[in-house]
Amino acid sequence: MSTSEPDYLAGWADMTYASRHMVFEHCSEAIVQFDPVANRFVDMNIAASKLFGYARHELLNMTVTRLLGHQLPELIVFTQAVLEAGKGWSDELSCTRKDGERVMLEISATTLRLKGVLYLILVLRERSEQRYLLDQAQTERTMRGGLLEWRNILNLFQETERDNHLLLSAVGDGIYSIDSEGLATYVNPAAARMLGWETDEMIGKNIHRIHHHSHADGSHYPVEDCPIYKAVHDGLVHEGRQEVFWRRDGSMFPVEFTSTPVISDGRIVGSVVVFRDITERMSTQQRLHDALEELKDLKQRLEQQNEYLQEEISIEHSYREIVGQSEPILKIVRQIDVVGPTDASVLIHGESGTGKELIARAIHQASRRAKHPLIRVNCAAIPADLFESEFFGHVRGAFTGALRDRVGRFELADGGTLFLDEVGEIPLELQSKLLRVLQEGQFERVGEERTRRVDVRIIAATNRDLRAEVEAKRFREDLYFRLNVFPLQSPPLRERREDIPQLATHFLEQIGQRLNRPDKRLSLADIEHLQKYSWPGNIRELQNVIERALITSTGKELRLDLPRSKTSPQQSDTPTTPSKESEILTEQQLRELEVNNLRAALTAADGRLFGPGGAAELLGIKPTTLASRMKKLNLSR
Repeated sequence: MSTSEPDYLAGWADMTYASRHMVFEHCSEAIVQFDPVANRFVDMNIAASKLFGYARHELLNMTVTRLLGHQLPELIVFTQAVLEAGKGWSDELSCTRKDGERVMLEISATTLRLKGVLYLILVLRERSEQRYLLDQAQTERTMRGGLLEWRNILNLFQETERDNHLLLSAVGDGIYSIDSEGLATYVNPAAARMLGWETDEMIGKNIHRIHHHSHADGSHYPVEDCPIYKAVHDGLVHEGRQEVFWRRDGSMFPVEFTSTPVISDGRIVGSVVVFRDITERMSTQQRLHDALEELKDLKQRLEQQNEYLQEEISIEHSYREIVGQSEPILKIVRQIDVVGPTDASVLIHGESGTGKELIARAIHQASRRAKHPLIRVNCAAIPADLFESEFFGHVRGAFTGALRDRVGRFELADGGTLFLDEVGEIPLELQSKLLRVLQEGQFERVGEERTRRVDVRIIAATNRDLRAEVEAKRFREDLYFRLNVFPLQSPPLRERREDIPQLATHFLEQIGQRLNRPDKRLSLADIEHLQKYSWPGNIRELQNVIERALITSTGKELRLDLPRSKTSPQQSDTPTTPSKESEILTEQQLRELEVNNLRAALTAADGRLFGPGGAAELLGIKPTTLASRMKKLNLSR
């Protein structure tokens, strides 16, 4: 008996419906149709019921917020975002299973308008282990039941086949099914679109040869090694993580996938494959990795910067501010006011102990970089073979003893100022690399190929005649001109003797507090004695003399110990220990003396503070200094 054409077409349609229904029901991923207005599930597959731990009819009778209501704000935000964009993804939601277990979810959502109603199609995965939801025994029990039960299921599916087809078509993940020979029997639009094919072009073809034929490096991927086909052979769920699928145009993209076998009448009849393009996720992970590496570098830099600053705190500086009112010092102050706000390189010339670092600090504090660190490098204290590491840093293993990555001084000073003390000590072979950083702001750590950029202002100091060093070929001329943009001369103490009383008093108070000897005073004879000394060691030597006197003296008298051979020719034979008749002024007497002197100057200037013949000019100080002292002493005109 022959079969009529209408009967044949009806039979073919039944098989198509059955194939689609099989893909939906036996897909390893949980798929849910959700009505956001009614707050209800409309349909779900077996995997969804397995994930939630409820039977299908139980899920259809409960609200979505019963499962996800503990995160209602997050659920509302996610739902609204998907409705506006048409798709979305989240790994921040979780559900409570029927047995009370909390399950973290990864949700991929798309919208679907069906019969005038807007639905959300959700593909859900357990985020912790990604359960693949259909075990083999349950599948066999579902598939068994004979031809009559299968036809009943088929008839039920035929009534809603169009809706299920639209649901599968709306899923954002790629879904396809293969038969036992590995030939495609169903492909959803998302899968075809991601692979660059038309759906009907893929049906009946070997899927592995279409998109899984090669590894990421281009090497051949044997079909017998393919996890997709292993599910057809051994009946187990197989997965692939961070493999690649190939598009029709020859490009590739990273994926993760599952291949779930479909078993009918005790035999494997095919497999359902669900895959997802994870390009965006891997890009996000790479950005996160890069950010973490950057954070690690920043943390290391801050730790080493903190170590450096702690070292700096432990170093006792000569003074916290420039002390003195002599003309050489006032000239330095004016030059600092001019160059400080700029980014110009400054080269400070001067003998040892004249306070070159103090000048560098004042320039830094007057600049726009004052909120960033001032990093000091004593070039005279660095071994020749460690200069490059000290300046630019190194990576672990770059040389013997490099046990960990180290941030160099240039990186520590990024955004701030780098003070190169005794810059003339830098080896000639390293000067070219230093010049490159100054010109281009680029360098590499020792043992590393990565080029780093920094924004650093350079202040250098030297007690050598660098011009003579250039002529002797011991210092690069181009580096000299790069450093010597704004030269400053730090005057020796013998050229500013009028500042010695103020400096000595400053050190006496500062060191006396540290040594817990605050009651010491300088007599007029002490001041005269200090002013007659030539000070070859400059301010640093003065500080040491005062500290030594505080340590060795008893009572209120100071025992100043100055080498006689170093005194100036004009020095008299004044004894180092003041006589009993020497007049010693108290702090109050000194203040009264200063007040009387200021009043005399104001009287002589007829009350004028500024300009020719003003009190400031008579006293030999700046008008701003006079105004500050008058305010401090509560004096008016």
